[in-house]
Amino acid sequence: MKTVRLVISIFNRYLILVLLFPATLVAEPLFQPLGKEAEQASQQSAWNLTITPDGKNLPAGHGNAQQGEQLFKQHCASCHGFGAIGASAMPLVGDVGSLTEEYPEKTVNSYWPYATTLYDYIRRAMPPSAPFSLTSNEIYALCAYILNQDDILKNDVELNEVTLPQVKMPNRDGFSPVYPNKR
Repeated sequence: MKTVRLVISIFNRYLILVLLFPATLVAEPLFQPLGKEAEQASQQSAWNLTITPDGKNLPAGHGNAQQGEQLFKQHCASCHGFGAIGASAMPLVGDVGSLTEEYPEKTVNSYWPYATTLYDYIRRAMPPSAPFSLTSNEIYALCAYILNQDDILKNDVELNEVTLPQVKMPNRDGFSPVYPNKR
């Protein structure tokens, strides 16, 4: 008899909880699903476009540093600071030649070996709130602006799918291939 009362008492407690909190019975995910499934996202042509150091797969387009400056102020300065010298995000420019010093600074212009990587990164990841939202012309212009900040690229040079791979980055020879015999 005691066991039956105990079972009824426990059942009544759970029944009260169920009546008071019916939402607890609905299985909700422990996270907010965002974006697309990885398999679905990987089918997008934008995700499958890999740009190589020699410029293979660069899309058509063009831009210069003057156009890039306006775009940088609009899309990038809030994180990278005016002039790309850094703010809440790392600096993109400056410290070219500092890699051999006691405190080297790895900026895009001081460290990255290929300018095509800059195009690819901006296209895939910037701005963080809207990757893949910039046009090819805007990305070429932003590359031109960033490279112009350290005189890697002159003011009047227009970047495009032909000229961008020809840009010689200051640290291009600072990297060694993983498999030197497989070039």
